[in-house]
Amino acid sequence: MSARDTALTVLIACRRGGAWSDAALKQQLARDRLDRRDAALATRLCASVLQNRLLLDEWLSRYCKGRLTDLQPAVLEILRLALCQLRFFDRLPPSAVVNEAVEQAKRLTNPKAAGLVNGVLRAVLRDPSRLTLPEALWLRYSHPQELVELLRQSVGEEKLEPLLRADNEAPPACLQTNLLKTDTPTLRAALEAEGLTAAPHPWLPDCLLLTGGGIEQTEAFQNGWFYVQDAAARLAVEALDLRPGQRVLDCCAAPGGKSFAAAIALEDRGSLTACDIHPHKLTLIEKGAARLGVTCLTALEKDASVPDPAWREGFDRILADVPCSGLGVIRKKPDIRYKDLGPTRELPAVQRRILEAQATHLKPGGLLVYSTCTVLRRENEAVVEAFLADHPEFRAEAFEFPGLGSVPTGMRTLLPCDDGTDGFFIARLRKS
Repeated sequence: MSARDTALTVLIACRRGGAWSDAALKQQLARDRLDRRDAALATRLCASVLQNRLLLDEWLSRYCKGRLTDLQPAVLEILRLALCQLRFFDRLPPSAVVNEAVEQAKRLTNPKAAGLVNGVLRAVLRDPSRLTLPEALWLRYSHPQELVELLRQSVGEEKLEPLLRADNEAPPACLQTNLLKTDTPTLRAALEAEGLTAAPHPWLPDCLLLTGGGIEQTEAFQNGWFYVQDAAARLAVEALDLRPGQRVLDCCAAPGGKSFAAAIALEDRGSLTACDIHPHKLTLIEKGAARLGVTCLTALEKDASVPDPAWREGFDRILADVPCSGLGVIRKKPDIRYKDLGPTRELPAVQRRILEAQATHLKPGGLLVYSTCTVLRRENEAVVEAFLADHPEFRAEAFEFPGLGSVPTGMRTLLPCDDGTDGFFIARLRKS
């Protein structure tokens, strides 16, 4: 099985079953048993096709005589994958790309379709002048028009194109050092000894940026020396101002990264309750905590939107990283951009219910951090401002971001184009 075959299988699975590409890719890589180099190539191919799907279709329409919608789904995915390689992967020989695409079409479709694939791709090689970038931003950066308009309303015209461009870039993996077991220089040396390239994060302490795949196969990972978490998520935990011995609640904890960051900030001393509504995700949190050597964490099945009278004013710190549209992590999950935006309109009501419920669990004088991985104002500032208007006992409190400066209003949206992080919103609320 080649990297191209693996990538094509994942793309077809995503199209047919609506699977998320990251989960489908992880499963397919395990089945195909690719080495680290081919696994990395398959990952890059999948991401690049999804990041540029609308643009690729625009280009293909300039070479195909009929409508793309009339093509067999597998044929269209083969053409997208091949054109993506021809346009964006300079080190892959064009003849090899075309030949493998034709062979894929023969195996998965029929000789007539293979001939069409060959004809279209040979036309691209003969006349690449038609591969010009369209003026329309939604086509140029492959974000559906409705999404582009929604982002424009939230980030403004000036930030719109830089944000769309950043969504199509591949960020390095962001690793947080587990200070309960090691230090950052030791971790970096261990990773580089295994052939990976690690560099210190430009402004976040005890954080490494990693290039190269196979992170979970490293001895350092198996030993629990690090966990994977974007810098923005780590900042949400930093905003809690944690101290050893405190009682802390992470009310929407899966997949667990922020809980692990909180446990390390607590020096594994105190009480950390990590909740989620899905039981299978609690198992993942518990396994992660065990790998990292975290003992202060207790995982509980809990609906964060329902207050628990037994927890009334029982926590010093609460993190409410609420369910959201996820539009701040498009660069890591490129297929999010193509999902139906309709259901996201209901999210602010859910987010407000969670905020209301968790407010009852916070001690007077305590801190509650509300966060999302989206850049939409309706899920961020609008939710917090409405909550504060109804709760005079809470106020937004100014704080400092390590490396990024002060947040005088107590709330800020991070953008990949400005901050090099995921798109993320963080608000720090103090209960009087």
